[in-house]
Amino acid sequence: MGEDLAPILGSDDGRRQRPPFLLSVDVGAALHCLFMRSPLLQPSDLQPVSTLLPPCPVLLMGAGPVPISRQVSDANRVVINHLGDAMERVVDSVKRLSAYAFQTDSARVLGVAGPSSAGMEMMVTNLCWPGRRVLCLVSGVFGARFAEMAQGIGAEVSVVEGHHGGPVTTEQLRSELRRGSYDVVTMVQGETSTGTFTTELPELCALASQHGALTIVDAVVTLTTTPFFMDDWGVDAVVTGGQKGLGCIPGISLCAVSRRGWDTIESRPGRRPHWCLDAIRAERFWGQHRYHYTAPVPGVLALREALRLVTEETLEARFERHRISTAALQAGLEAMGLTLAVAPPIRLGSVVAIEVPPGIDGRRVRSHMVQEFGVEISGGFGRELFRIGQMGEQCRPMHTMAALHALGTSLRVAGFPADVASGMASFEAMLARLHGHASVST
Repeated sequence: MGEDLAPILGSDDGRRQRPPFLLSVDVGAALHCLFMRSPLLQPSDLQPVSTLLPPCPVLLMGAGPVPISRQVSDANRVVINHLGDAMERVVDSVKRLSAYAFQTDSARVLGVAGPSSAGMEMMVTNLCWPGRRVLCLVSGVFGARFAEMAQGIGAEVSVVEGHHGGPVTTEQLRSELRRGSYDVVTMVQGETSTGTFTTELPELCALASQHGALTIVDAVVTLTTTPFFMDDWGVDAVVTGGQKGLGCIPGISLCAVSRRGWDTIESRPGRRPHWCLDAIRAERFWGQHRYHYTAPVPGVLALREALRLVTEETLEARFERHRISTAALQAGLEAMGLTLAVAPPIRLGSVVAIEVPPGIDGRRVRSHMVQEFGVEISGGFGRELFRIGQMGEQCRPMHTMAALHALGTSLRVAGFPADVASGMASFEAMLARLHGHASVST
């Protein structure tokens, strides 16, 4: 026995050996003394999280996340057993309500414990693999994200970009499909980074299907804010996030898959590159109420409540509420003297992109809006833009009016002569006119 430990443990001849239980304690103490690092100091920032937040709640009027209703907030406070009877009822309800939101008869509705990008990745990695030919239709950051994900798993990726930053047209897709065949075509209905809307989405999906390709659609900011019909348009896989049009919390997403898409997932060759994002494993929980991983229970409950509110309002009424709100906002912005970044009909209504006037520091304007008015909007992705969200609870007159007034006043402080009075008057006039037409039509 080494001399350094002998005085502690006793000699080898056993004359001073201690009982075994004491030996184990002494060995542990000796090793602890020999190898222990200096203890880390206790961090000093032990104040409650409330001390890290603004003194007053900030109205979220950017590209997401969005404000949530009291009902969704209350549901998000509850924790139950993720494999219990109550959770089974919740999951079944989420699937039924989601099918209504997606407008699909498919039973393959899957929740994802993660952001919308995790849902995108689930669909890409389950429908694409090395050797698969994938065509990505790109008009901004999120269309390009599909391409990056498909490249990451070894698919053969081609990209078609829209003209002048707009969405890809049916004619562009037709031209590309004449040059070669593809297994999967990806597209984004509402590209939040640029504020563009893919008006020809139904035609794009039909054309891809005619050429034997599966379609994956990002409907993150458009689902329940504008018409989307999964079955009627022949969409094979669609992704959305909780924190946008659904009016739910961040960190929970939804996917729906067609019969044709699910057949492809089940027959996918080789090892699956993900475990958490494996659709077959996810179906164990969402379809069979079996264990996959511990579900984000409060998020699922919040999602169920958000979907209930969507269904209670009805899609038709919700579409109309969003249409009226964003039209009034756009009228107010233009009356103030601002330039909208995208022309109709390809202008996205759920995230309105506005050019930052020349010589104006957009970041300082947005900071002033938060500090002085408690209203937050988004900037651009690599381009000088303001972006105002029109999703879910954002599409309430008092919220949209607050954002419009805060932006106009903050621009004036920054040196731009925004006509705030004209902007507010135009907003109210458009709101009244469209509400009047809606009342007559209903």
